[in-house]
Amino acid sequence: ELQQKVEETEVLKMELQMLETERVRLSLVEEKLLDVLQLLQQLRDLNISKRALGKILLSTLESCRDPQPGKAQLFEVLDTLQQELAACELLHQQPLEQAQSPRSLANPLVISC
Repeated sequence: ELQQKVEETEVLKMELQMLETERVRLSLVEEKLLDVLQLLQQLRDLNISKRALGKILLSTLESCRDPQPGKAQLFEVLDTLQQELAACELLHQQPLEQAQSPRSLANPLVISC
């Protein structure tokens, strides 16, 4: 009976470890998904064209066609999409209205980069 309890305890420990591993994996996927959604929101605010966004998505899917061994395909797609969106030129350009805002011209000693 004691041996059976020990075996049950070991099984429960393994299940707990598997659940913890899955929780961490899901947490990483959630963080990456939030990053992607934030980048999409920024691009929407910058009025990115549907065509440009479609090209980014197709490029991402093309690069993830053959999953890399040892890497979860979902996470790989999200990671690649996040990198593609972050590299989008629109995110790195200063909008015209910000460059000409009265606030930025109010203090001539402030130098903007």
